[in-house]
Amino acid sequence: MSNWCSGTMSSGKTVKLVLYEVLQFAALIIPIFVIMERFASLISDVKGHDVTTYWLVVAVSIAYVTSVTLLVWVPLKYLILKKRRLIREITQWRPTALAYLILCTFPCFAILIASSKVQVDRGQRLDLFTELPVSLVLFSLICVDIIEGIRSCSLTAKSDSLDPDFDMPGPVLTHLEQVTTVSGQLHPDEGQNGFTQSHPEARNGSASGRWQNLASSPGQSSLSSRAPSTAYLYSSPSRPQSYSGRLGFLWRRDGRSEVFVDSFMFWLDTVEMVRVAGEPPVFYSAWVFPVYILSFLSTLRIAITPHNPLLSSAGVALQDLPFFIIRVALLAVFGHVTPVLYPLKNVLVSLTFIYFTFLTKLRIFRRHTMF
Repeated sequence: MSNWCSGTMSSGKTVKLVLYEVLQFAALIIPIFVIMERFASLISDVKGHDVTTYWLVVAVSIAYVTSVTLLVWVPLKYLILKKRRLIREITQWRPTALAYLILCTFPCFAILIASSKVQVDRGQRLDLFTELPVSLVLFSLICVDIIEGIRSCSLTAKSDSLDPDFDMPGPVLTHLEQVTTVSGQLHPDEGQNGFTQSHPEARNGSASGRWQNLASSPGQSSLSSRAPSTAYLYSSPSRPQSYSGRLGFLWRRDGRSEVFVDSFMFWLDTVEMVRVAGEPPVFYSAWVFPVYILSFLSTLRIAITPHNPLLSSAGVALQDLPFFIIRVALLAVFGHVTPVLYPLKNVLVSLTFIYFTFLTKLRIFRRHTMF
């Protein structure tokens, strides 16, 4: 029975691994093929519906995908799956996500810029690269981010049985003083009725009340000698809490489903910026260059692991601050091509980060008399 269970678990992990790798590889090649096909159609129309030019661009896209797959993607995946020494020591950034940005997102954005440049130079407006190809690029990026987030957790287990490497906020380990058993704390002449005081509680990582270290108590039971010398409290905000009643299902949480929500919310600002680049006044102007360049720079955050403290400052430096500047410029030049909500979000995030990170460390802000 145990052999059958272990074999089932092993096959399940293999199926999950194959599924993830197939999805990531599809997210790598499909956007390139779609964008290149649109670009091939555009070049063919510019050349007077030249079929040879169309198939030449398509052949280039096939050659590019084949080259990066064999020379970069497959060797990188081999090193990651085999956990070689160089890859095993990488804990603060994600090599797969960075490779995806360089191999897929960057060339797709470059083709979008090139398509705008070709049409502007020709004085034509033939293809705007409508919403579908651009959304496909960003959706594939989000899919890669989600797969990297849930790769280490089980897809069939309950939400409270996630792997310890699950890339969500995990248990908080809090050190406590020595904790003894209740029987070890009672004096010989103290019965059960004598234990009528307040319940034990933990404050600031140290035991309080009668749960303090009573190792010197003469009436300590022999059972207390088996109690550990150090105790820990585990609190996990990402783990679901149990509530009874008919509406208990409303309080159920699952960290795996929250990864999907967090990933889409994480990229919502970049999605809006790329949408602005698709507006005809912006797309057929020189403003398309800084918009796509800043949008690509903001995607570099995917290479940073979610638990890395650098992610907060990278979000301000790569997204909120430059996005605020470019959005204010776009509003001044083109009018309301983007909602005012987004530049407000960018400036508030930037200001609060600067204030709580730097200004609160100044002496004037550390005075107790201030609010």
